[in-house]
Amino acid sequence: MSEPRFFALIIGTEILNRRRKDAHFDFVTKALADKGYKLTASFTIEDDPALIIQTIKFIASQENAVLFSFGGIGSTPDDHTRRCASIALREGEMITHEEAKHIIVETLGEKAYPYSVRMAELPEGATLLENPVNKMPAFALDERYYFMPGFPEMSHPMVEKILTKLIPNKRIYYRHTLTALCKENVFIEIMENMPKEVEFSSLPKLYSDGWRVSISVASTDEKLAFESFNRYIATLEKQKVVYSLHDQHNEE
Repeated sequence: MSEPRFFALIIGTEILNRRRKDAHFDFVTKALADKGYKLTASFTIEDDPALIIQTIKFIASQENAVLFSFGGIGSTPDDHTRRCASIALREGEMITHEEAKHIIVETLGEKAYPYSVRMAELPEGATLLENPVNKMPAFALDERYYFMPGFPEMSHPMVEKILTKLIPNKRIYYRHTLTALCKENVFIEIMENMPKEVEFSSLPKLYSDGWRVSISVASTDEKLAFESFNRYIATLEKQKVVYSLHDQHNEE
């Protein structure tokens, strides 16, 4: 895979109706930022099989997608993710994963039956992800789609291990930021012509004394980041707009 694009899928009606607070979005964004990457998108959806299938299919249709899915891989009737992943990515083919079954039975003994052993029913071609808490395995497909429990204490160490493998070296971003006393439309022409290798953002805010806009420019190319940022400064100075520079820094 060339440049990976990361997606989070957070499955749980209990999050949407606020019986539980989501802990995955903040964790994944921070874990990716520590490696010099970001999420392309995050979806929080209810425990609805049709919706889960369509969301997985949509993410899988995106170029170079890497999916971190949280929730719904247990053995209760509202745990749909194992079968939904199979339908979305394997045309419904489910098998008894013998290694997963062995782990479950060895860990739980007779208590594995009749329900917990169902967690060994996985999409064809699944590989296992080690669970550091209770040993009940999660699973991956194609080394791109990772399906983990909804419990942060189980899934977050899995994400860290996956990222260590996918991104062994941190990527450095060179970021420059400023705040200017103007509207963001001053910079539209510049933004329309930013190189694709440059990440940029424009965050306007209206105060009692007028508009301010924060501009952020970043790239893994140090020279390109500096040159792109200077386009904004040149425009501000040409139009005699007051602005202030923020501390410039590298993101590793």
